[in-house]
Amino acid sequence: MTTNAVSTSARKADSIKLFSLATPQMRAFHLAWLAFFACFFAWFACAPLMPVIKGEFGLTPAQIANINIAAVAITILVRMVIGPMCDRFGPRKAHTALLIFGAIPVFGVAAAQSYEGFLFFRTLIGAIGASFVVTQYHTSVMFGPRVVGTANAATAGWGNAGGGVTQATMPLILAAILMLGVSETMGWRLALIVPGVLMIVVGVLYWNFTQDCPQGNYAELRAAGIEIEGGKKGGWDSFKLAAANYRVWLLFVTYAACFGVELFIHNVAATYYVDKFGLSLKQAGLAAGSFGLLALFARALGGFVSDKMALRSSLNGRVTLLFVLMLGEGAGLIWFAHSESVAMAIVAMLSFGLCVHMACGATYALTPFVDKRALGGVTGIIGAGGNVGAVAAGFLMKGVGDTQHTLSILGFFVVLSAVCAIAARFSAATNAEHALAPATA
Repeated sequence: MTTNAVSTSARKADSIKLFSLATPQMRAFHLAWLAFFACFFAWFACAPLMPVIKGEFGLTPAQIANINIAAVAITILVRMVIGPMCDRFGPRKAHTALLIFGAIPVFGVAAAQSYEGFLFFRTLIGAIGASFVVTQYHTSVMFGPRVVGTANAATAGWGNAGGGVTQATMPLILAAILMLGVSETMGWRLALIVPGVLMIVVGVLYWNFTQDCPQGNYAELRAAGIEIEGGKKGGWDSFKLAAANYRVWLLFVTYAACFGVELFIHNVAATYYVDKFGLSLKQAGLAAGSFGLLALFARALGGFVSDKMALRSSLNGRVTLLFVLMLGEGAGLIWFAHSESVAMAIVAMLSFGLCVHMACGATYALTPFVDKRALGGVTGIIGAGGNVGAVAAGFLMKGVGDTQHTLSILGFFVVLSAVCAIAARFSAATNAEHALAPATA
């Protein structure tokens, strides 16, 4: 087949046809966000049930802090590993394996009989948070520079909405189970089986209906001698190349300050509303869930605005947007920490939450341009930064011993992290290399 004979579907897409599944690009788009949604739902399914689980095992505040840290700690390592593995084996195999095998600890935590057992399986569940890296990788290889920021942000945002949905629905699932006459001790365990089953179903769909890139699957393309985006082999080489780029580490810090805060809020929000404002479990779940549901549009908005900034100016327009969003996030977080009424707290949470989600989208609108030779390594390292931020926040809360004070300190550090965003500016030569020509009809 000659180059001229390559079909339109074998090229990166320059538009997002939201209601179509006709092309491999759009099938990857929809199944990528659905896979991340399923993983995110399972990842934080325990959080809104913690007031019940705390009573079940008689957990102390220190033990709860350990559980929250465990939920995100292992993801640091898995995200760094799975990015280069996407370069090596392809996102289809990586995502399917993560979904199927990741369901095992989800079932395991439902069967835990002690604090130690619960902590063990909660730690293993953290591995499925690496789904985000595969999602971003898959859309980055499927979509062109005009829309890649929007594609990355939309799939991540809709996947992240799983965090909001789990906050709002897990208490309702538990309530429905209890209405059937099941005891509370058995009820929360049965409720946690639901996200595990969802992961297995989505894993089967991912394997059957996606491919690695517009041209096909990596294994078949390599066997046929077809070059894959720069000829990268992935694995350790991809990681080393990405780790040598200083922009990767600057964005690692900014992602720690936005997605890390998002993860921290998912873990503590429901309990915070119960303890500080005296809300019921259902009320607290709905309040906390509204933060996660912002991801339905806010993260996509961050990527969309970043794409528009790049069209109007350059890659540095994307950088400036990220800088502004980080400042807004830090200021809003401090406001949230000092809110003394539940109404004001929710308004403040939604305000800084908008900046949080948009900043996450703006970060991953930048990653495809940092180093195309090591897309998996770049995506994985920066993604791991989010979990480093969440773990650091968990240790901070454990040391401070007070959620409100912890939130205030975090807001200050987020403002400081904005400096890393602006320091990631690109040179004139790099801007020229990635300049977009006017769209043609």
